[in-house]
Amino acid sequence: MQQIITVFGATGAQGGGLARAILADPERRFTVRAVTRRPTSGAAVALAAAGAEIVVADLDDQASVRRAMQGAHGAFCVTNFWEHFSPQRELEQARNMAAAAAAAGVRHVVWSTLEDTREFVTPGTTMPVLGGHYNVPHFDAKGEANRAFVDSGVPTTLLYTSFYWDNLIHFGMQPTRGADGMLRFVLPMASARLPGIAAEDIGPCAFGIFARGESLAGKSVGIAGEQLTGAQMAEQLALALGEPVRHVAPSPREYAALGFPGADDLANMFQFKSDFERAFCAARSTACARELHPGLQSFAGWLARHGSRIPLQ
Repeated sequence: MQQIITVFGATGAQGGGLARAILADPERRFTVRAVTRRPTSGAAVALAAAGAEIVVADLDDQASVRRAMQGAHGAFCVTNFWEHFSPQRELEQARNMAAAAAAAGVRHVVWSTLEDTREFVTPGTTMPVLGGHYNVPHFDAKGEANRAFVDSGVPTTLLYTSFYWDNLIHFGMQPTRGADGMLRFVLPMASARLPGIAAEDIGPCAFGIFARGESLAGKSVGIAGEQLTGAQMAEQLALALGEPVRHVAPSPREYAALGFPGADDLANMFQFKSDFERAFCAARSTACARELHPGLQSFAGWLARHGSRIPLQ
């Protein structure tokens, strides 16, 4: 009998990539239990048509999360801070999944996570305190939640992800035109390298972890497609877009002052990535990612496929 992998966020970027990778596996090692709050959405209907089992659950409802875990061999757990901007809610959702996995006897969890930056920087020392006691709320809550999975006793792989290149399409981080008409790529990291990845490649990397059985349980795995400076990304963007693109690197405080929702969180995030560039990059191996997913895309490769979707103004 094929082993069931419960995939939370199955209609999103990370979970959707994993669900599709499982369904496309020629060896048919697993079956997909796709968890969604919207079973009639186009993405859910497409997964069902491809052979996935669709299960309705809400990460805020522990009972529904437990039902989604029952009988599963593995589970992919992920949260979406940007849906609600609440680190405490994200932490509680992660705890719900960890508890449910333990109760269901799940044999292998892959938890999509990030660093708790408070282990590197005491809040209020080098960057503004956010939300009462966070440096980077959308990092810190995930990192704090690592303990919930470890303490649950469930064999867990901590999967450290990287900056989505898809943010250039969906998150307002695309190049914009200055007063001189030239495109500017704003990235407040000076000459520091930014580990990045195509969102669609994270799921296949997670599949690679599940495919190795439980050998990676209890370990941390970090993935990136490439590690590039803002200037290097601007060069690749120029080639893809067919016109010059200049990297602009404001200070973190100048970036926070832009005032869009989450700007202060992102400003602290970019400062953290710059200040701890060596450790942050070392924790995200492009070689490891390619071993897990041989089809891993470079930034240039991602741009060749998706550059036309970047909404230039």
